[in-house]
Amino acid sequence: RENVLKNLDDRAFDKPICEVLLNQQYFNGIGNYLRAEILYRLKIPPFEKARTVLEALKDQEQERRKKDPSLTLSKKVKLRRENPDLLELCHSVPMEVIGADKQLLDPEHPDNYAAFKNWLQCYLVPGMSSLRDRSGRTIWFQGEPGPVAPKGQRSCKMPRKKSPQLKADPEAPSFKMSSFVAACLKTAVQGCSGPLKSEEKEEEKEEEADGPRKRCARRRRKVTAAPALPEVPVSVRRSCRTSARRGKGAAPAL
Repeated sequence: RENVLKNLDDRAFDKPICEVLLNQQYFNGIGNYLRAEILYRLKIPPFEKARTVLEALKDQEQERRKKDPSLTLSKKVKLRRENPDLLELCHSVPMEVIGADKQLLDPEHPDNYAAFKNWLQCYLVPGMSSLRDRSGRTIWFQGEPGPVAPKGQRSCKMPRKKSPQLKADPEAPSFKMSSFVAACLKTAVQGCSGPLKSEEKEEEKEEEADGPRKRCARRRRKVTAAPALPEVPVSVRRSCRTSARRGKGAAPAL
């Protein structure tokens, strides 16, 4: 706190607050996800000028000293914890991760990020906006980005969680048609559909020209009986029976 507030004339504080929070000379240990969580809790736009934000903290401290000059260090710490400002959160937010009762990042199980994801309020949270700062890193925030936001960029919103969709059963049988079969079917359909449609159109035109009576007669002519099977002569039937009885051979095919 003292290192930051005494050096506000440094050119480093000309940058946006989200970029200054990554300056390890003044904010040792603050990284990408921590800066997003700290600024989100205080509702500070990430691209607000850093000096503007931090000078307001300096003015608040001076006013407190004027109101109660007898404040001890323990009382000051207690007030800051009850009403944390930016510099206080730069200490307390990392301590939430490090000193939690149930560690959010367990060294024995580094792949288990479930508790850590539940702890996050802004960073990679659905519904939040994001922009790249001048160092190329992405800052997550809510609301307006701030007056010194990089130009030519549009804030991208993190999509909200969608309802789970039904997945296809991997064991369900799937029918795959070869390209050769598909081509044959396509050719057959195209070859049949063309002339059939033209013939139907010609017949419809003829029926309309003939009138209702000739149309009925034309339809009757189309209906033809199935061809009768050829009648087998009696002599052939008798020879078949005789050969079958004697066992000389099988009956000839008809």
